[in-house]
Amino acid sequence: MVKTPAEMWGLRGWLKRKTTPVAERRDGLQLNRVDEKAARSAAVLVPFGAGQPRFTPRQYDRLADEGYRRNIIAYRAIQLVARNAAGVPFAVYRGRGAARFKLETHPLLQLLREPNAMQGGAEFFESVYAYYLIAGNSYIEASGVPGAVPAELWSLRPDRIKVIPAASGVVAGYRYDLAGQHVDFAVNAIDGRSDILHVKSFHPLDDWYGMSPLEAAAVSVDQHNEAAKWNASLLQSSGRPSGALVFRPAHADAADTLTDAQRRNLKAELEEHYSGSAAAGRPLVLEGGLDWRELSLSPKDMDWLAGKDVSAREIALAFHVPPQLIGIEGSLTFANFEQARLALYDDAVLPLVAHVRDELNRWLCPRFGDDIHLDYDLDQVEALAPRREQTWSRIAAAPFMTINEKRAVFNLPPLADGERLP
Repeated sequence: MVKTPAEMWGLRGWLKRKTTPVAERRDGLQLNRVDEKAARSAAVLVPFGAGQPRFTPRQYDRLADEGYRRNIIAYRAIQLVARNAAGVPFAVYRGRGAARFKLETHPLLQLLREPNAMQGGAEFFESVYAYYLIAGNSYIEASGVPGAVPAELWSLRPDRIKVIPAASGVVAGYRYDLAGQHVDFAVNAIDGRSDILHVKSFHPLDDWYGMSPLEAAAVSVDQHNEAAKWNASLLQSSGRPSGALVFRPAHADAADTLTDAQRRNLKAELEEHYSGSAAAGRPLVLEGGLDWRELSLSPKDMDWLAGKDVSAREIALAFHVPPQLIGIEGSLTFANFEQARLALYDDAVLPLVAHVRDELNRWLCPRFGDDIHLDYDLDQVEALAPRREQTWSRIAAAPFMTINEKRAVFNLPPLADGERLP
């Protein structure tokens, strides 16, 4: 049987997961049934294949290879968002509303800082965010006793997970598939809890999987990659466009074409001695009857350079990354680098962190108690320091707020004489 990362490192044994029947008495008879949530549209949503894994609509390996490994713009955009998001720390709170207070130490906080034996918190969350940006889906496995406080958290590769839909229109389970073997993770039919957390983006045409930003930018990624290949081919051809060898017979009565043997020998000599960057500037020795005519690039051919910049901007746009942060020349959307950094957090980093936070509050925090929840701590983010200083200055200068009201904004305890205006 295939092993998930948690099992691969020998940190826990496989636990069979099963749904517990709920006893019910009806008309004096003892019945065993399984409560399930069912939507009225379920009969249409899953007409065939209920209980069978659904394949992802796009190939993850192609997205990761063409969009992440082979495209510097997409790689830089994903790294910017994922690493900055991983640098936003989570804080654990107890209580709600005015009774909420921050816990400096808690098992949940320790779990997030040291999720497993192979990763620290920053590396773990970077993989969670990067998988989400590449595939539109990210999966986290909680290892340990099902439904209890997890011993470890593992980030799973999206291409190895398949959703198993139920006939009721909800998810029945998840299948971890590798090399023809698989492990199934059941989803509780009553409360929807599972040892797998599926974090996905919105997909307008798929009910089970999210849509990757790389899908929206796929054409631009292909254009940018082809432009890079064209540029590399041009450099390999001595950094200039090719030319033409024109044959003119030395005598009027001579043949006006080369023989097949002459053409093959000439082509082989050109490829051996005059092709590639190492032969750049080498003089071309021509025999009688041959003339070199160099070809130049037309303005239309030169449009590839401008098209490459357009494709790079479109890729950055798909990830909500300001173009000037990934080195695109001529990008003056923001007056300075600081404003561009703030825009990155507002449009890309913080929405992604908030999405994962909400999913962890729904899936992970109830295992530690009903009054425990997570939130991100922006006071620890250095890039947002200018905005915090502006907020502090505005609140400190507000003449209509009492001292205690100002202290409450920053979660500070009230003062005995703080119910007065400054």
